[in-house]
Amino acid sequence: MATTTLVSNLSLPSQLGNSRPDSLKPNPFAVNFKRSFAAITVRASSTAFVEATPTDPVEVQDNEATTCNDLFACPICFDPFSSNGESGSGSGFECSTCKKTYFGNEIHLDLTVASGAKNYGESMPAATEIFRTPLVSFLYERGWRQSFSVWGGFPGPEKEFELIKDYLKPVLGGSIIDASCGSGLFSRLFAKSGLFSHVVALDYSENMLKQCYEFIEKEENFPKENITLVRADISRLPFATSSVDAVHAGAAIHCWPSPSGAVAEISRILRPGGVFVATTYILDGPFSFVPFLREGTKRTRQISGSQIFLSEGELEDICTACGLVGFTAVRNRLFVMISATKPS
Repeated sequence: MATTTLVSNLSLPSQLGNSRPDSLKPNPFAVNFKRSFAAITVRASSTAFVEATPTDPVEVQDNEATTCNDLFACPICFDPFSSNGESGSGSGFECSTCKKTYFGNEIHLDLTVASGAKNYGESMPAATEIFRTPLVSFLYERGWRQSFSVWGGFPGPEKEFELIKDYLKPVLGGSIIDASCGSGLFSRLFAKSGLFSHVVALDYSENMLKQCYEFIEKEENFPKENITLVRADISRLPFATSSVDAVHAGAAIHCWPSPSGAVAEISRILRPGGVFVATTYILDGPFSFVPFLREGTKRTRQISGSQIFLSEGELEDICTACGLVGFTAVRNRLFVMISATKPS
């Protein structure tokens, strides 16, 4: 059984493209990928109201180093990459098995299956495609994400980050993937915290990754050596099996075309003992009495590709079906933060 905690009165302290090798510009994030990832290794029964308080100091483990080839993998066959190109001059990587080459631009690496295709462009459901537009990507940290606190009870990035750290204590010092990172709101917090050996900011949207890059460029003394921007499909993650210490997905799982397919991929790439943490919203309480709501959510999913969750049990079922254990949930109004672990 999972444990659900309702959080009340929270009081916490506070890169992509199909470029040819000769058109690539120097990319500090891609260069990090090529040179090394030397630092990488990276409750529903009773309900209680608790007040979230500042967490105790955490000890960051000095985990065993892992090279980039141990972490990243071809999204087609999941076999390791071999470097293809001169260090410091862009980012070319060739799969050691299928021999497909992946490139990046000055912003991010493109590790989607369709990367490099000249005449084929793949589209996603509306819930995914909307975040690929320049306008929504620009507005995401300029009002869009802030509105979640008003209508959904999201505590806000800093407070959510403190809650996330509690879940991630067993894997601090390891690698973390910020899946569907958007404009990199949490990716940047993870990188600046110094609690992780390396952060991968991952999204399907080129424009979201562009926003992430621009925010990083504006910050003084940002640890660019500690973050890599990657475009990838959440249902076909470009990481080796059992290679990642933690995956975070903030306000994203409801936008995934197949939440179960995505969580299955996350389970595949997590190391034994690795942690998955995600936030989303649940339409329960008075919403659960709305006639035909469950049937309506199916039609919404069919049309938009967006998932509406009606209970924590649905989220627990997804995690359990995908081989994750120890499901927990923290609630605040519609907001829910869940966590589950890859069995050791």
